[in-house]
Amino acid sequence: MIVKLEKPERVKGLFDGGSDTTLLSCLQGVMGEVYGDDKEHPAAARAVLGDFSFFGGRPTEELLGLFPDRKFHILIPGSKAWEGMIVSCLGAKVRQVSRYAIKKEPGVFDREKLREAAASLPRRYELRPIDEALYRRCLEETWSQDFVGNYPDYDTYRRLGLGMAVVKEGELVAGTSSYSSYLGGIEIEVGTKEAYRRRGLAYACSAGLILACLDRGLYPSWDAQNLHSVGLAKKLGYHFDREYTAYEYDGGRD
Repeated sequence: MIVKLEKPERVKGLFDGGSDTTLLSCLQGVMGEVYGDDKEHPAAARAVLGDFSFFGGRPTEELLGLFPDRKFHILIPGSKAWEGMIVSCLGAKVRQVSRYAIKKEPGVFDREKLREAAASLPRRYELRPIDEALYRRCLEETWSQDFVGNYPDYDTYRRLGLGMAVVKEGELVAGTSSYSSYLGGIEIEVGTKEAYRRRGLAYACSAGLILACLDRGLYPSWDAQNLHSVGLAKKLGYHFDREYTAYEYDGGRD
């Protein structure tokens, strides 16, 4: 029987030392939920936070059956055996994709370069911390919802999260914020409204957020969805780690 685990730290070993900080948020009990095949001695587990699910331990078909109504989800298999089960059980509802892990190096950032980047916005664009008004504005449009959407309310976001927004004449046009939080850091989410892309907005606000994290003793973790995100991370001072396999699940795909 699948159960929600009250002590998620018990299954840390099932994820074979996984370093993804969204997974870490779940295992630390900061955010997200962890499910297992046994309350006291689970041999299989699924950690869930936002659009992500991480699978560890012995492949168990019942864990794949959670949340069948989700229209979109990103599945991260913890082993080749989990990959095989995801493909065989979900079939046409999943699509294999590559994601890109970025190294976690606390001392790698050049603060002066980041300050110059944060100040590089074009005229009429303003860099602002995400306050309560901007938190609510992020939720109004699909492109910006992931900046704050995994925090149930502004008080939780203010306590756990952190973000910077680019505003032009009162309009939210870009942002960099915490997709999730873990003990000692955040996982960064970056986005720009389509009509404002290719203007250096993501670069500037990402630099501003990294500086804000460093000032607070937090690590700004970065995981890239695509090679463009890898390039932006490198420009900010990060280094590439490795490519890894994920599966995008679409509950409405036949």
